[in-house]
Amino acid sequence: MQNSLKYFHPAWIQKDTRILHADLCVYGGTSAGIIAAVKGRRLGLSAIICNPGLHLGGLSSGGLGFTDFGNKVIIGGLSRDFYKRIGLRYGLPEIWKFEPHIAESVFHELIKEFDIPVCSAAYLDHVDMTAKRITEISFLGGLRVKAKSFVDATYEGDLMAKARVSYTVGREDNTQYGETCNGFQIHNKHQFDYPVDPYIIPGHPGSGLLSGIRGEDAGPEGRGDSLLQAYNFRVCMTDDPEIRVPFPKPEHYDPKEYTLCARWLASLMNSVKAHESNFLDDAIFRKFDRITAVKTDTNNHGAFSTDYIGANHRWPDAGYEEREGLFQKHVTYQQGLHWFMANDPSVPGPIRGTYAAWGLVKDEFLDTMHWPHQLYIREARRMVSDIVMSERHCVGAMNVDDPVGMGAYQMDSHNCQRIVRDGHVLNEGDVQMRLEAPYAISYRAIIPKTGECENLSVPVCASASHIAFGSIRMEPVFMILAESAVEAAALALKNNASLQDVPYKSLKEKILQSGQIVNVQTKNSGPSNPND
Repeated sequence: MQNSLKYFHPAWIQKDTRILHADLCVYGGTSAGIIAAVKGRRLGLSAIICNPGLHLGGLSSGGLGFTDFGNKVIIGGLSRDFYKRIGLRYGLPEIWKFEPHIAESVFHELIKEFDIPVCSAAYLDHVDMTAKRITEISFLGGLRVKAKSFVDATYEGDLMAKARVSYTVGREDNTQYGETCNGFQIHNKHQFDYPVDPYIIPGHPGSGLLSGIRGEDAGPEGRGDSLLQAYNFRVCMTDDPEIRVPFPKPEHYDPKEYTLCARWLASLMNSVKAHESNFLDDAIFRKFDRITAVKTDTNNHGAFSTDYIGANHRWPDAGYEEREGLFQKHVTYQQGLHWFMANDPSVPGPIRGTYAAWGLVKDEFLDTMHWPHQLYIREARRMVSDIVMSERHCVGAMNVDDPVGMGAYQMDSHNCQRIVRDGHVLNEGDVQMRLEAPYAISYRAIIPKTGECENLSVPVCASASHIAFGSIRMEPVFMILAESAVEAAALALKNNASLQDVPYKSLKEKILQSGQIVNVQTKNSGPSNPND
């Protein structure tokens, strides 16, 4: 389907009156969703994936090829197998930097190998429940799926929400879980290093604020709110003229959207550091991370970059049409930023000239105009279960007695808003707290609390505070938790029990037999990709 750069399109919804049956229904074709279905098939279950979109793999095939992990020692089971399969495509035992089209082809290989039906453009409409169990889910267009067990593998937690499972959105107050780096935070990373005026007419507050600035200082530090860390697209770029496609100028391009960026760039060029060696590489191009000799996974970096700060706060609970509007605004903003940086005369010449040598890649994302099909939903809804993973778990101040996987990446939040303090603009919400060692993730964090839904697992929108989720939210970890969730589902089905009543001792035995890692005694080597 050509030019399908959309989150949702009514034309994708086809009338479908089928009623499908399976032991396991996975909602979401993310990396976690595919691993969940593969695990189900390996355990002898019939499995089906219902995917709200056209592509498989989520972020792992949507541009995030510079894998975040913190410490590879925690990655086992089918998650590790995925990176080994990728490695085979490059003639290596395993690999952690890869091209998007290679990842998507591996996901399709898994679907074919394990004979897993996939329903694409399957947007959830309704959930039927009886006695705290999901019995059937239905989709726009009429498709219905009856299953014995369900997995919500979406980045948004849509199935979880429709099953009336408890969840939260936003940042907790530090006092809620005894944390130190949740809530309102102003730090010096990805920050305006030099004073930048926030007003349309510099020095005149009455003229209004530039685009993207929320308002006045909203402290104090650590105060909770409903804000989310920013989203962006992980764009595959190249500086190889043989495969380079020039950055497109979006239809609704508005140069005023980047006035703040121009002022920031001017402040950089006027700084005392402007003439230091590698200054521009560090300030602008540091996160053009090479995944091959000629391709990148390009990420946010600096005070003004690809994160569309403050534009995503309605995403989690928005309907499909509203999300599509937000998706297109993110496309326009980020494509417009690349165009601006490579072409606008207000961009200092040394920056503009270097940026103009970059572009999109002609052999990636062929049906979405070489642009990633997946918006990076860094956080949306988060389940609230019988245990909430918090900063204290991540730093080892608290332990869990029912681990089903581990995390190792730093606690990491991108900025959530731009504010004005003392007449200057500041970014707010960035946190990067390195972890000394891996930590265990509780089984209770991936299933609803006792008394809620008994046959649904939630390995992606897991039960965690904002800042703890900032560490958990890595693609290898999502795959790890998905595999463990299906091990539990199989045990529950075998014993006609709820997920909450699965004996952990039995689950742990199955997890370990599958090559999963639930306990290691080692130090972290540091994040693989600081501030992903």
